[in-house]
Amino acid sequence: MLLKPWREVAVPHEDVLRGTFQQSEFAADLTRVHNGTATDEYRDPKLFYARTYITEGMRLLLDSIVRRLCGLGGEPVVQLQTAFGGGKTHTLLAVYHLAKGEVPLRELQGVGPIVDAVGVVEVPKARVVVLDGNQLSPNQPQMHDGQPVRTMWGELAWQLCGWVAYERIRQSDESGTSPGKGVLTALLEEHAPCVILMDELVAYLRQFEEGRQYTGGTFESNLSFIQALTEAVKAVPNAMVLASLPESELELGGPRAQLALDSLEKIFGRVQALWKPVGTEEAFEIVRRRLFSAIADERAMEETCKAYMQMYLQHAGDFPPETQESRYLERLRASYPIHPAVFDALYNVWSSMDKFQRTRGVLRLMAKAIHKLWTDGNTSPMIQPADLPIDFADVRNDLLYYLPQGWDPVVERDVDGPRSETARLDRDTRFGAVQAARRVARTIFLSTAPEVPGQTARGIEIPDILLGCMQPGQTAGVYKDVLRRMSDTLHYLNVAGTRYFYDTRPNLRREMESRKQRFGKDETEKDIRDRITKWLIRRAPFEGVHVFISSADVPDDERIRLVVLPTDAAYSRSAPEDAQEAAKQILTMRGTQPRLNQNRLLFLAADYDVVQRLRDHVRTALAWASIQKDVAELRLNLDVLQQNQVKQQLDTAQQVVARTLRDAYKWLLIPYQEVRNGKGLGPLSWEAVMLSSSAGNTMDEICNKLKDNEFLIETWSPVHLKPQLEKWFWKEDKQAVSAFEVWRSMCRYVYLDRLTDIEVLRRAIEVGVRSGAFGIAYAVVEGEYRGFAFEEPVSVAMDESLLLIEPHKAREYAERKRREAEQGRAPEVVDTQGASSSYASTQKGSLTGVQRPVNTSTIGTTIDTYVRGDGGNGHAREVATAKRRFYGTVKLNAMTSKMEFGTIFDEILKHFTSRPDVQVEITVDISARSEQGFDEGFQRIIRENMRQLKFQHGEFEEE
Repeated sequence: MLLKPWREVAVPHEDVLRGTFQQSEFAADLTRVHNGTATDEYRDPKLFYARTYITEGMRLLLDSIVRRLCGLGGEPVVQLQTAFGGGKTHTLLAVYHLAKGEVPLRELQGVGPIVDAVGVVEVPKARVVVLDGNQLSPNQPQMHDGQPVRTMWGELAWQLCGWVAYERIRQSDESGTSPGKGVLTALLEEHAPCVILMDELVAYLRQFEEGRQYTGGTFESNLSFIQALTEAVKAVPNAMVLASLPESELELGGPRAQLALDSLEKIFGRVQALWKPVGTEEAFEIVRRRLFSAIADERAMEETCKAYMQMYLQHAGDFPPETQESRYLERLRASYPIHPAVFDALYNVWSSMDKFQRTRGVLRLMAKAIHKLWTDGNTSPMIQPADLPIDFADVRNDLLYYLPQGWDPVVERDVDGPRSETARLDRDTRFGAVQAARRVARTIFLSTAPEVPGQTARGIEIPDILLGCMQPGQTAGVYKDVLRRMSDTLHYLNVAGTRYFYDTRPNLRREMESRKQRFGKDETEKDIRDRITKWLIRRAPFEGVHVFISSADVPDDERIRLVVLPTDAAYSRSAPEDAQEAAKQILTMRGTQPRLNQNRLLFLAADYDVVQRLRDHVRTALAWASIQKDVAELRLNLDVLQQNQVKQQLDTAQQVVARTLRDAYKWLLIPYQEVRNGKGLGPLSWEAVMLSSSAGNTMDEICNKLKDNEFLIETWSPVHLKPQLEKWFWKEDKQAVSAFEVWRSMCRYVYLDRLTDIEVLRRAIEVGVRSGAFGIAYAVVEGEYRGFAFEEPVSVAMDESLLLIEPHKAREYAERKRREAEQGRAPEVVDTQGASSSYASTQKGSLTGVQRPVNTSTIGTTIDTYVRGDGGNGHAREVATAKRRFYGTVKLNAMTSKMEFGTIFDEILKHFTSRPDVQVEITVDISARSEQGFDEGFQRIIRENMRQLKFQHGEFEEE
């Protein structure tokens, strides 16, 4: 049987056909109707009721209104409360037109049977008062005949009977205090029958701030009025109050609104009658009446509905169980020409979102869809989910408005549109005969795009998909085949068991997102630490790069070290405290002990604004890696396409992490202290230097930044060294200072310059001696400088005996030695009060009462006196006896021996091995004792390791 298209059976209203409808036309406005400025469909009683489907809830309400106005009972107070767009104002309009009685009630479609059921012939006309919370203003009086009316009770009286009624409560209106129950009862009795319609009460009351007096009264006085009014109408048999209250948070608008709603619910709860909202089945008729004229061909409608029902019965296994019930035929008839599956999706899925209005939202969406289908010449027997033109901009935008960000590419690529994958499938394959791919995609999208709260399993199964797209005369196999093809090719179509759904993430992303939640802070931080360790490979001048370790684990020595702070200590220019405090803790303390060498640490911190993104990307990479691992270990079964997708996603995730890591760790934190003239040292401060994330090698970038900004000095001039000596080391009573004391101070104090290593200081000393910036000596013996040099080329050996002499003192000493040499006199004792107390010898002739402090940061050994010649100046000098052999013994801490031996090599052995004429022999003696003894397994390990390391001797003994 050839079924007539819906367009030949049900013709849309003119505004839908022309596409001239506006969103506001679907929003009833009680005040505009009351003022006579609304559109005809709302203002004209006949037209309004012709387009209004009287639901069960509205019928009961109108029945109560008729009884109340006739004095035959009925409820005095009714509260209308539904979700956003649930028909509250539309119901108030139905009551308004019935109560006004401007048109005989029997001429209003659907009202006659209600009047007959009550058993009355005529219904008295009532005075109708409209109190619209969006129209009234707490601090702006309503003007009537040039006179102000300030409050809701003033407006109530004026609308009942103008100034005559107003005079009864003028005093209460002017003072903003609520009239009592008795005054209101008398007022209503005098002007009954009457109906008071209160719309958007919460919108009005939420404007009253607590404790503040307005022209319209106070928050409390308005609540008192509403309570008194509800009590008064109970005492007047033919008076009635109807109030609409919002149910969803979307309509409230803040904590004051919630307080107002709670208060109103308590007041109305004492006297209110229940009002049944619009049911889903009733919504079918509401939408059909608003969008379509009367059915032009009832027979064709019946044939179409039966054809669909017959298809469901013949292919029972392909469709949902509810289609096998006889009442489903009634659903088809009630919703025609729109298929019930459309309403099920919109009312059960889309209306779960706060912004979607149950009736108004459906009307607006379907009006746009029907207009597009009409202009495109759609010939479907019924409008099914598969027929909705989602590629039409107005329809697509209307749907996407309610969805979170990210759905545009889903629709354009996988659902509907000229460049979509579904359009390609229909164009290039046999499925195009019935547009199977796009019909299936539209059906799945409409039913699964919104995530329904409390939904146990997302998606719809094949029977629901077929219900939304299959027409009489078609075969289910075509749609099943295209669904399988779509599952293999579409990017955003997900399959979970037997359920299909669209998501903003590609197929495997759902699995990845789920796995991301497994990785907490510890796993994420460990991965970041490992990545940084591989990324920042140690190189000169850094002795070590310490990533995410405690202060106790950062060595306190004289080497430059880079400390990488954890992500919790991220840096931000606007809030640098976290990073600075974390760095300060490591800078000033090593575990529980104060740190000595504070000027040897530099810090690298992450950017606060990037850290969260870095963590998220790391979790993403970990999730993809876990999927790949499970596939490799056969714990997860994926096809080749999905395996390739996992590899591609993992590679992309790793690249993103690497890029984000560079973007994140871009702040060098440099500690420093300012020297304030006459005010001592300033507080510990931090210089933040931003690295370029585009640099090819980050460690090179760090070194360049430190060098360019002179935070780390590789080459130092005596011009800079001499002022430091004058300012901090040479004093009136101390005109010679140990070079090692200078070096140690520069390692310890952040107000001094930061050198890469001691070699920089040595080279600066050599140049300084040659240029006359200062003199040097290696000892003070009986008042004489040994190894003295000034204004001459010199090769400096950095040892503990090296002294730096103030230039005036050095010049005086040089001149005296020159005169002594010329005169042939015996050398006289020089005043050595300027010599460093650390190195003033306790030998005969040296200063007395001066003790040499213990050096706790280096390994002490005896250094023979440095021997110098005449320096090439032609003058005789005293020459110390040259020593030909050195022997030294030192005890090492077993736990830190590896680090200490490195220090011994740098500070002692390197000086010997640098000379080609020196033969160096090193012997290591190890002695270990255990009270419990060493078992055979332990001994076997040690013997094997000794053999591999070529020990000449080694043995275990009983005692």
